[in-house]
Amino acid sequence: MGARRFRGVCGFFVWVGRFCVQFLNWQLAPARANRYAAAMTESDTTNPIHQAEVPADAPESGAEARWFGFTPVDPAEKAGLVRAVFDSVSERYDLMNDLMSAGVHRLWKATLMQLVRPQPGMTLLDVAGGTGDIALRFLEQGGGHVHICDINESMLRVGRDRAINKGVLSHIDWVTGDAERLPIASRSVDAYTIAFGLRNVSGIDAALAEARRVLKPGGRFFCLEFSHVVLPLLREVYDAYSFTILPKIGGFVAGDEAAYRYLVESIRKFPDQDSLARRVAAAGFGQVRYRNLTGGIAAIHSGWRL
Repeated sequence: MGARRFRGVCGFFVWVGRFCVQFLNWQLAPARANRYAAAMTESDTTNPIHQAEVPADAPESGAEARWFGFTPVDPAEKAGLVRAVFDSVSERYDLMNDLMSAGVHRLWKATLMQLVRPQPGMTLLDVAGGTGDIALRFLEQGGGHVHICDINESMLRVGRDRAINKGVLSHIDWVTGDAERLPIASRSVDAYTIAFGLRNVSGIDAALAEARRVLKPGGRFFCLEFSHVVLPLLREVYDAYSFTILPKIGGFVAGDEAAYRYLVESIRKFPDQDSLARRVAAAGFGQVRYRNLTGGIAAIHSGWRL
């Protein structure tokens, strides 16, 4: 198959996937982002968890450090392996998210901002946010100041260039740092976000503890992450797309099929919605809950720093 024809086939699959997922998104959430924001209130059917403990069948604390996708690794090596993946895809990171979500990640991020509710004078820490997408949305919607922390300098360079191109030169700073050892003062930020980053850390519980440490009392934690599909038919379609088509497209578009295969596998190794909610609660957050997006392809978890 020629390159032009293969590109056309890839484009067709992406278009079909985007149409199908957006249709499902419309069916599952008629009022979209505003309804999602309202749904996070006490009266909704989300899952508030109070004084929850990690159940016996939940992933063992620290177990994620021993896996790089489906490949067992030395925990000391995982951070370097993950960093190499994102060094590889940094220039086309938004395209990667488009392929993995059929473009719907933009709606998910809009929903996240509805929940964060940026305000003048509000300080946000966006972790694993090197490309600046969440941070720029926060400032555009009236937020005060944002710290962006990412372990990958290549991702931060992409974000800085994007901010400069948009004329955003103030109220934003870029920090190279590890989610498990944040170079941020304790009790210094009003909100903490991590979008599509928690599944890549070596220690989820350590990252959650750091999130709580840097938040002011009354501050709020938000995690937007690919999760576990809850609709059987959609799960079958999404698995077939993720494991069969997506790595091939990633190899063709970004020249790194292995990186895309890791990203798909990392989603399947990530704790399911209930298990992650319990771990957020175990880290000391209150009023922990989550909201499935597009049938569980992604989810937003939130909690209050008490």
